[in-house]
Amino acid sequence: MGMRTVYVVSDSVGETAELVVKAAISQFNGNVSATTIKRIPYVEDIGTVHEVISLAKMDRAIVCFTLVVPNLRKALIEEAEKKGVIYYDIIGPLIDKMETSYELQPKYEPGRVRKLDEDYFKKVEAIEFAVKYDDGRDPRGILKADIILVGVSRTSKTPLSQYLAHKRFKVANVPIVPEVEPPEELYKVPSSKCIGLKISPDKLNDIRRERLKSLGLNDKAMYANMDRIHEELSYFEKIVDRIGCEVIDVSNKAVEETASLIQTIMTKSSS
Repeated sequence: MGMRTVYVVSDSVGETAELVVKAAISQFNGNVSATTIKRIPYVEDIGTVHEVISLAKMDRAIVCFTLVVPNLRKALIEEAEKKGVIYYDIIGPLIDKMETSYELQPKYEPGRVRKLDEDYFKKVEAIEFAVKYDDGRDPRGILKADIILVGVSRTSKTPLSQYLAHKRFKVANVPIVPEVEPPEELYKVPSSKCIGLKISPDKLNDIRRERLKSLGLNDKAMYANMDRIHEELSYFEKIVDRIGCEVIDVSNKAVEETASLIQTIMTKSSS
């Protein structure tokens, strides 16, 4: 196959169309280099469509396109047929078939695949972030986080971090222990990013005793001792007062309910 030209036209980036074109070209002895691919992205008006068809006619090129906006798609097909330019509609016929088969109305919105991909990768990134900066493992995460959860042990910091990560928030959490000074990074971030997780002593005692039992340990251990719990919660109050952050009582709340409150707080603080 001699040197040929293919115009790739899209009302978005044009990656999908170019990949399809390259896949087709590869069937001709894999000689992709013998074909020039000219990508024309972000086509938004009929004037550009006409210009592309004129250039394609001069280059004796094939025009492959992924135009989802109906008037642009119609204009390109009409102009190509008028000028005798070979064209191939990559996505239009499939959208039409799905519309008829599913009895649904397409959005006709360019770039939706890219938006969905970006949303997915943001979620994955947030989940990885939550794992990496869980339980104060690396204080540097505090400076990078969208939300910092602060609380004593067994206040659902980790489940909350993971739940919020699925909402695309990067969350770090910091355990509060009287014997350990919180990382200095905690006082460097805006207090609006921090959320204190408060819990009643009795509820915390119940949770910790159950946790010890599940591990096959004595539920009378210091971890579930009421004096120790009061000491931890008193120290927690001092820390959140120093930070000046919002505090949520998680004593009788499900993770989903607490997460919803946190999202509301974050929305208000950013507006």
